[in-house]
Amino acid sequence: MANIQIPVSVLNLAPIREGQVARDAIDSMVDLAQATEKMGYTRYWIAEHHNTPTLVSSATSILIKHTLEHTDHIRVGSGGIMLPNHSPLVVAEQFGTMAAIYPGRLDLGLGRAPGTDMMTASALRRSKNDSVYTFPEDVQALLTYMGPEEHQGYVRAYPGVNTNIPIYILGSSTDSAYLAAKLGLPYVFASHFAPQFMEEAISIYRNRFQPSQYLDSPYMMVCLNVIAAESDEEAQFESTTMQQFFLNVVRGTRNPLRPPVESMDHVWSTEEKHASGTMSRVTLIGNQASIRNQLTSFQEKYNVDEIMAVSYIFDPDKQKRSYEILKEVVDGK
Repeated sequence: MANIQIPVSVLNLAPIREGQVARDAIDSMVDLAQATEKMGYTRYWIAEHHNTPTLVSSATSILIKHTLEHTDHIRVGSGGIMLPNHSPLVVAEQFGTMAAIYPGRLDLGLGRAPGTDMMTASALRRSKNDSVYTFPEDVQALLTYMGPEEHQGYVRAYPGVNTNIPIYILGSSTDSAYLAAKLGLPYVFASHFAPQFMEEAISIYRNRFQPSQYLDSPYMMVCLNVIAAESDEEAQFESTTMQQFFLNVVRGTRNPLRPPVESMDHVWSTEEKHASGTMSRVTLIGNQASIRNQLTSFQEKYNVDEIMAVSYIFDPDKQKRSYEILKEVVDGK
C-alpha cells in the first residue's frame, strides 16, 4: 500500500467571498495561513492572477511578504510567479529581499503562463516579444541570480545572491515536465484545474529526470481540490461553492466565491456541468474516512511526494476544518 503519510501544503488563490471587499479577502488569506501553520502544514503558496475582480492575487510577492509577516515558521511561496510577466532580475531582487528578512522560509514556484487573458498579458508589458518562449532561459537566470557568488555574471541581484531559494517548476500541461526533469528541479502539477495531462506529465517528469545540485531524485507535487467535512453529505453540499467557482471559469463570468446551494441543477446546464466537472475531477471529497480512501487510491496509483490542497469553501471555519481533516488523514489519526 502506498504511503499516505506525506507532507501536505496549501494553495490559495485569495478569492473574494460574496459580501467581502479586497481587504477582507487578504485578511482571510492570512487567517488561513495562521491556522494551517498551527496544523503543521509544510508550505503555503499564493497564486498569481490578473484582471480578475474575484481574486486579489495579482501582486503575489506583496501577499507573500504580508503572510510571512503574520506567521512564524511555515514556508511561504508562489504558486506561482508567472515569469512571462516579470523580469527574472526583479523577481530575484524581490525574493532575495524577503529572504534577507525571513531566511529559510521562502519557496519560488514558477509558471510559464501569464495567469490572465492575452490582452491583459500585453498590458503587463514585460516585453513586446512573447516571453512565454523564454521560460527555460528565465528559470536558468533565476537559478543563477540566487545561486553562489562564484557563478554570477556582471548583473547581480542584491539582495538575492547566495540565497538559494528553492525553485519549483509549475505545470498544467506536459511542457514544463520536460523542463523540470532536465534541470533536476521539483515539479508541481496543477491537477486542481487541469487534470487531463496529470498522468502523462508525472510519467514524463519521472522518466526523464536528471539528478542535479538541487535534487538527487524526482520530487513530484500535485495540487488538487479538497472538500472535507464531518459527513459525506455535508462535503457534497459544501462542494457546490467549488462547482460555482468552476462554472464562473466556464462561463467567463466574474462572480465572487458564493455560498453553497442545495442543488446545482437549476444553476448550470448539462454542458456546463460536464465542463466544470472535467476541470475539477481531481478532488478529494467527503468525511475523514472517504478522504482517507480516496487519498490512498490516489497514492497507490501515483505515489507523489507531496500534496498541495486548495479548498474552495465559503465558510472560513469550515474551510479550516477541511484542512484539519486532511492533515489528520495524512498523520494517521
